[in-house]
Amino acid sequence: MNTLDYVIVAVYLIGFLAMGYFFKDNKDSKDYFLGGRSMGWFPLSLSTMATQLSAISFISAPAFVGLKLGGGMKWLSFEFAVPLAMLFIMLFIIPPLFRSGVVSIYEFVEKKFDTSTRLILSVVFQISRALGTGVMVYTIAIILQAVLDIDFVYTILIISVITIIYSWQGGMKAVVWGDAIQMIILFLGLLTCLFYGWRLLDSHGGFANGFETDRLQAIDFNWGIGAGEEYGFWPMLIGGFFLYVSYYGCDQTQAQRMLSAKDEGTIKKLLLANGLLRFPVVLLYCTIGLIIGGLVTAAPDFMAEISSMTQKYFPKEFAQSGTKPDLMIPIFITKYLPHGFIGLLMVGILSAAMSSLSSTVNSLSAVSVEDFFNRGKKQLSPKKYMLISKLSVIFWGLVCMACSFLFGGSKSAVIEIINAIGSVFYGPVLVTFLLAIFSKKVNHIGMNAGILVAVLVNLVFSKTMQNIFGLDFGFEIFWIWLNFTGVVLTLVIAYAVSYCTSDYGKKQNMTAAVLPKWSDFKQKEVYILVAFFLFILISSYCIPYLFG
Repeated sequence: MNTLDYVIVAVYLIGFLAMGYFFKDNKDSKDYFLGGRSMGWFPLSLSTMATQLSAISFISAPAFVGLKLGGGMKWLSFEFAVPLAMLFIMLFIIPPLFRSGVVSIYEFVEKKFDTSTRLILSVVFQISRALGTGVMVYTIAIILQAVLDIDFVYTILIISVITIIYSWQGGMKAVVWGDAIQMIILFLGLLTCLFYGWRLLDSHGGFANGFETDRLQAIDFNWGIGAGEEYGFWPMLIGGFFLYVSYYGCDQTQAQRMLSAKDEGTIKKLLLANGLLRFPVVLLYCTIGLIIGGLVTAAPDFMAEISSMTQKYFPKEFAQSGTKPDLMIPIFITKYLPHGFIGLLMVGILSAAMSSLSSTVNSLSAVSVEDFFNRGKKQLSPKKYMLISKLSVIFWGLVCMACSFLFGGSKSAVIEIINAIGSVFYGPVLVTFLLAIFSKKVNHIGMNAGILVAVLVNLVFSKTMQNIFGLDFGFEIFWIWLNFTGVVLTLVIAYAVSYCTSDYGKKQNMTAAVLPKWSDFKQKEVYILVAFFLFILISSYCIPYLFG
């Protein structure tokens, strides 16, 4: 990077701080955490996508496709279940949540079960989200250290401190508009990488024999059980469905955006946009991975620099494999792009990391304040509410910063680690909301038992957690199945314990009020999402024939 690149980065960071100041006038919880329930579908859609398709995706997805051993276009299998998940959320989850008027979505389950259930879910969310965000911040910082030669401690401080300041000032409006700007910059960055990557690959002689055949296969009909069995069609479809329904519908970071919408029509547009636009963006990530991965093969000095950086900064973790795939994109940016574009792409990576962190901090603050300080009879005055909310933003920003040092040096692409951590919890959380909406036969004792036992069992079988704690049970299950096992275990235990205790309480379910009518299945969004689901499957199946 030269002076021009550093100026671009500095101007952008100052602009983010100014944006927080611009949105600083927040009067109450609806303003600070829900943007006054006045947000339109376009910024909310970009914000939702930006949180999921962030800096980690920008770095890890192309690295998985182009360089990681055993990787390739099977990354697209993450998208198989997205349209169906958006459809399910649209019909079954969002209507009762939005109409309830809650700020913390975990307040919703208390209306059916008990305060203890609400607090368990809130704590589960806070732990899992803080850990996942810590992985993201640490990884971005350590990778930027490798390519920019800036100590990762300073990078963590830059990302965290600026994020805390503009989130503290501007609340949900600053978070959403920051995410929207980040998504636009990131998309422009993707197009820049695609353009220069193709030109450089062509100047190095292009592909002698086309793309590697193994890396073009997007659909693999394995079951995800046993060593090396990963990214199979059925686990990605079934496990992915439960993952995305839980993440977009029952996770505070995403549901909070939907609760910030003007009305249910806005939410439908938001979900439709996510169901349709994620796949093209991820396909672009994957195509860039193929092209830059080809450039790594065609340009020996490119691979040499990746190996050199790996051995300099990650000698223990990659002593045998020799390369850390996540370094591919940052090194490509600094080595092959012209100055100005380098600054712009570094801004894209930094701002994407900050937008993901800001979303987490805002959501963690919302559930902390609502679930622990403003619950039941302990209603805070508007002034005290805002004070505690802003202090909570600072607290969670510092916690996420601290968690960023907990995980690092994994041989897996970092986005796999984040999803694996989340998958331990997503199934039990989803079942809790579904039973709160539709079941009359589960009480809070059964629900609490189901959540705790399912999470503990998933932790035991999580390969990521086994690696972290140095455990080996001699049995491997691909992590995305944990979303499915969590659902099944929670359902079985919740019903069994509730039957044994035979006390369903006085709280009633809301089934009659929220069950979709047959006419709801005939709306245009349903037909569009089902058709697009089929399009994704057909397109993914045809990729080896189109690129081969």
